This record gives sequence, C-alpha cells and structure tokens, in this order.
Amino acid sequence: MREEVILKVENVSKQYRLGTIGTGTISHDLNRFFAKIRGKEDPFLKVGESNDRATKGSSEYVWALKDINFEVKRGEVLGIIGKNGAGKSTLLKILSKVTGPTTGAIKSRGRIASLLEVGTGFHPEMTGKENIFLNGAILGMTKKEIASKLDEIVSFSGCERYIDTPVKRYSSGMKVRLAFAVAAFLEPDILVVDEVLAVGDAEFQKKAIGKMQDISNSDGRTVLFVSHNMGAVKSLCKTGLVLENGKITFTGTSEEAVNYYITSERKKSISSLILRNDRIGNGKFKFVDIKFKNKAGVEANEFISGDKALVEIDYEKDEDFDGSRIIWSLIFRDNLKQIATSFVSDEIPNQAEIRKSTGKIKLEIPNLYLRSERYEIMLLSFNGETKMEEALDIIEDVTFINVLKADVFKVGKLNREGFSSIMPARYYQ
Repeated sequence: MREEVILKVENVSKQYRLGTIGTGTISHDLNRFFAKIRGKEDPFLKVGESNDRATKGSSEYVWALKDINFEVKRGEVLGIIGKNGAGKSTLLKILSKVTGPTTGAIKSRGRIASLLEVGTGFHPEMTGKENIFLNGAILGMTKKEIASKLDEIVSFSGCERYIDTPVKRYSSGMKVRLAFAVAAFLEPDILVVDEVLAVGDAEFQKKAIGKMQDISNSDGRTVLFVSHNMGAVKSLCKTGLVLENGKITFTGTSEEAVNYYITSERKKSISSLILRNDRIGNGKFKFVDIKFKNKAGVEANEFISGDKALVEIDYEKDEDFDGSRIIWSLIFRDNLKQIATSFVSDEIPNQAEIRKSTGKIKLEIPNLYLRSERYEIMLLSFNGETKMEEALDIIEDVTFINVLKADVFKVGKLNREGFSSIMPARYYQ
C-alpha cells in the first residue's frame, strides 16, 4: 500500500521587493492591474534575481523561493538545511500559512502547528495558561481537549511556577519551552519547527528532540525540522532537502543531504599555496595545495565532530634535494590562534619518504575529536629536526575547516563548543 502523502508543495515561489517600501509603487500596482484584467501574467514575475544575500544585484525584486517542489508522507521527519538567507524560514512561513506564496500551491491534510520564532502566537499580556488555551483554539481544538492535555504541557515545559504569570515576563528560553510543549502536545498532524529550539538549553533540546521522535514514531505524525545543527538533523530526520539561494539543490536521506551541504560549503581561504610569499623556510621543499575530504571521499571543509577526515597535501621539492629526512606537520589552531591538535609525520604510521620532485602526502584521521569551532590550518616542514634553522616551508592560514557538534560518545548529549569561544583570551596567555 502506498504511503499517504500529507503535504505536497507544487511550484511554490515567493518574490519580495527590496527597499524601505516593500509593497510596490502606484505604477507597479497599475501595471499588475492592467495585466490582470487582460488575462495576462503579472509582469513583475518575469523579473527578479536569485536571493544571494552576499552579492549586490541590479534588480529591486528577489526570489526568496523559486519553483519549490516536494512532498512529505505521513509519519516522515523532513530536515530542511541551508545557509542563512537560503529561504528556509520563508518556506516554513508559507507552509504554516503565515504568508502566502507568490506562485504555486500548498496541499496539506490535517492541522499544522508551527514553532517559527520565540513567542510567536503568544499574547504578552496573557498568562502562560491562557496562551495554552489560545493556541489550542487557533489549532481548532475544543476547550475540553485542551484541558485534558494541560497538565502534560505544563509539566513538559518546566514552567509550572510561572504558568499564571503574563508571558511578557518570561525569558526567551521559557517562551520556547512553553511554545514547543503546546505545539507538540496539542496533537497537530504536521509539526513545523524552525531553528528556534537553539534558544533552549541543552536539557530542553534533548527533551524536544526526543519528543519529536516520539511524535513521529509512536503517533505517526509528520515533522518538518529546520536546524543548523547537522548532528541533530542526521539523528532526528529520515529525509532531507538542501536549499540554496531559494532553490532546492538536493533531496535524499538526511545523511546524504547533510553530506551534500557540508561538501558544497567548502571554501578555501587562498587560491593557491604556491603563490603565497608570506612563508618561512629555505624553499627546497614547498607545500602546493591541501584538500580535506569527508568519509565518503568527497572534498569538504565542514566535518561533524568525531567523523573520519582525509587530508591530501600536494608538494614540490628541488630535484637535487634529498627528501628522505623531511618531517612535515599539520596543525589545527582555534580562534585564538592556539594549537588544538597536531599531526607530525614521524609519529604517524605508513608515511613514506618523500623522494619524487612532486607528489601527494595523504593522511587519514579516523576520528576528528575536535569541539565545534572554526579551525585554521597551518603546515610546517623541516629537514631532519624540528628547529627553525632546519625549516623548509612554514605557512599559516593555509585553509580552514568548520567542526560541527555531535553526540560523539552516544550519551544523548551534543558536545560543547570550543573553549576559545567561551574563555577570555587571558586564559591562553
């Protein structure tokens, strides 16, 4: 029996006009009106550029979403990933009917509950309990149905002491806790969750992800989940899609989608190492290029903590220089330029002597046990001894990699960020 499709998105596009006034001008409105009465297409749907926020365009119209097509089956958990500005939140607002599409259609079956921004749908002057009943009514539930779930909602949110206090006095974390509890326990057919969960603490994030898994597995309900936490997307979602500049660039399993996203985001900090003139050493041996590859062997600059990483370093050396004594080192430095970890060739098995004038050094890191942070890569090489007088080639800022959080030891908790992001610089001096 074919699985039931509960949500279908057909050719959905969303256009916005840039500038201080987003509703258009009288001339634009007249052009649209005359086109409509003549039975013609809106002329401004033919213009507009893709939504690349990092570049300056020539059109005042942008497509936040363009020709989006996908379907979700009942009980499926779909992860939606992409950079900031890719169109994720716009898509969820259209799915939640907060705003309408410029073109296309959304077909859904059943109630949709959304958690898009902190405090969305809450009236600040009403108490937490009153807002629970308000949200339930918006979802189409009766007062009796809401009352039957009230104790569970309050208990899950952890806000029992403040449940009779106006929501305007809640912290952002408390609002998220209560909003998620309402959305999850009032039994929507489709639960839409944006990155807002990141506001909550680690304990609540764990509870929320567990609840979403229960909603999907036990209750057969559908979840759409947007997050920049790739570990959470892989563990929670069955399928995934990647958005880039308002367009879907990939759909597949959640692991395939995460790997595609990480790979496509690779950016090298320099075009070619051979052109760098800020290096130290006698130049008899030089690093030419470096590539990081993920466990699938695909070039990438983002890795999940604990995953395998493959490193390939291209080199060249003088023909008459004996490379048998070369010692090379790969160093990871954190945001404060402190060494997080390093790999030295004479401490690594199966590293062949460098004999040829050009070649490739390969290093396999079985588990990249680094905390979530951006790491700058540094390369060093010496002739026999690791002393400055024996330096062949030392070069900083070769490239960088981003390491993402993960539950490395399977304890139900994501590891913390790198300590350079939370500790003052004086602790490193």
